[in-house]
Parts: sequence; structure tokens; C-alpha cells
Amino acid sequence: MVCNSWHRHRCSFVAKPVQSRILVGTASWSDPGFVERWYPKGMRAHERLGWYAQHFEMVEVNSTFYSVPDLRMVEHWCASTPVAFTFDVKLHQLLSRHSTPAKLLPPELQQRAETNDKGKIKLTPALEEALIEISLRAMSILQGAGKLGVLLLQLSPAFSPRKHELTELERLIEMLRDYRLAIEFRNRNWAVGEQLRSTIQFLRRHRVIFVNIDAPAAEHFTIMPSDLDEITNSQLTYLRLHGRNAEAYLKGKTVAARFNYDYRDREIAEVAERSKRLAADAGKVHVVFNNNNLDYAPRAAARLRAALGQYVAPPPQTPELF
Repeated sequence: MVCNSWHRHRCSFVAKPVQSRILVGTASWSDPGFVERWYPKGMRAHERLGWYAQHFEMVEVNSTFYSVPDLRMVEHWCASTPVAFTFDVKLHQLLSRHSTPAKLLPPELQQRAETNDKGKIKLTPALEEALIEISLRAMSILQGAGKLGVLLLQLSPAFSPRKHELTELERLIEMLRDYRLAIEFRNRNWAVGEQLRSTIQFLRRHRVIFVNIDAPAAEHFTIMPSDLDEITNSQLTYLRLHGRNAEAYLKGKTVAARFNYDYRDREIAEVAERSKRLAADAGKVHVVFNNNNLDYAPRAAARLRAALGQYVAPPPQTPELF
């Protein structure tokens, strides 16, 4: 399928050589806080992505964690963004080894899925293959338009080295061999001691991108250490920023509550320097703000772009749309 051309106002993004290889964006473009506080008042839902693309060159799609997108929706994403725009796409939660109810599967797979006594899906090789195949139908639209960046596998905290082996992911990795795959571990035991070396070796062997993170300084098993800058694929590396509020991260009942953190200016400067260090050793760096409470993420992303010397679109002249 071919995407329509982008008819909206185009921005000229100017940056220095190293900085130009750093793409900055947010995890989602349609969070309630964004709509309430960041987008112009009265902007329609179908207009938001185009407006977002006037401010940033990339976005991480998180809705795909919960459902496989309709093909027409993906075509709209393409049509709403400029030629050089990049989408990083989070893979379905079942592929990430999360406990998943059958209702979150595509309709054609719901009847085929085996469930346990709690109604959660059993991930079989056949189901994994079928879900990947259906997911790639949508991704092929972005791929064909030259707009697909990375497929993000955000593993469940329950996927730990005490109960699992990384070789369990090899089937999925092989099926996605024609795509750039990034893995975010959510169990820190994969990244400490001797296990860290084994983890990095596995990812390098398969050319899978290790997701570096910025997170609270707490040694809880669900919080990955922030002092790692691992590059396992020389073409691209990934940095996700979850905020630094440990209490919120561990006790928050909603996504917005867990990632309730507004980065200070000095912290943005730290992230800018870290991003440039990563860019010195990798072809590209994708930096994604996941502190999705209120409008913290897009505001922080814009400040990082400014700190990197990148083009920053001016704020809207009026808070209302007529």
C-alpha cells in the first residue's frame, strides 16, 4: 500500500552533524495530558499527529502494545507526517511475554488462543507466529513508506533470568530479522554482574538493539540501572526516559502516575550530553520521553531538542482553534 503525500506545513530541522543523528520524541502523541495541556484547544483528534510532526521528527507508538492497528489507521499515520518522519512501534504485549487476556488479540486469533484458568493466553509457537504475521501487515505500510524505525519489545518484569532463557526469544528474533528490533528489559537481573555480559553478547550476536534507560535511582528488580550505555547494533541505539520519581514508579496505579516526573533543566542537559556520547558510537540515536504525565513529555522533548541545537517549532500563537 502507498501512503498519500504529506500536505501539512513542513518544518526545516537544522542541526549539527552529531546532533542530526539524534531523533527526539515521546512515547505516544495522544495521551490525555497532551490533549489537555499541550495541543491547541479544540484541535480534532485526527489533526494531532500532523501538529506533533511539526515539533518532532519521530514518535514511539504505544497503542500497538494493546492491539494491532487497523491498516487504514496506519495509512493515516503516513499521510499525516512528512517524508522523513520516523515511527518506532511497540510490539504487542503478548509477544513481550506479558499476561494477556484473549480480548486484546486480533479477532481472527481470539478463537484459536488457548487460555489458562484465569483467562490469560498461553503463548504457543503457532500463536506467536500468527500474531507476528498479522502485526507485520501493518508495519509493512510504514516500512514501505520509509517511515519505520524500530520495533520495540518491552519485556515483562516477570521475564527474569531465574525462570527464563534469552534463547526463548530466538524464534521471534528470527521472524523479525528484516526489521530493526530493540529490546527493553524490565527486570534488572538481566543487567547486573555476569548476567549483563551474557545479555549484551546475546543481543550483539543477533544484532538486536539494547534499550538504555533513564529511570529512578532505586535498586528494585523492575527498575533497570541508568548507568548503562550499551550499543549492541552499530546502526542505532535507543534511550528511553521514564523520569526519576522512585515512589511514583513503584506505587503508581496508572501509567501517568508511574511516570509522573518533570525533568529539570540540568537533567535535560545531562540527557543531551549522554545522547551525544551515544551518537558518537552509533549511526543514530532515538531518544524517547516516557514521562507521560500531564504535558511533561513533549515539553521535555522540546527542551532536549533545544539543548542539542536542533530546530524547535515555536509554540502556537493562540491557545484556541476556530
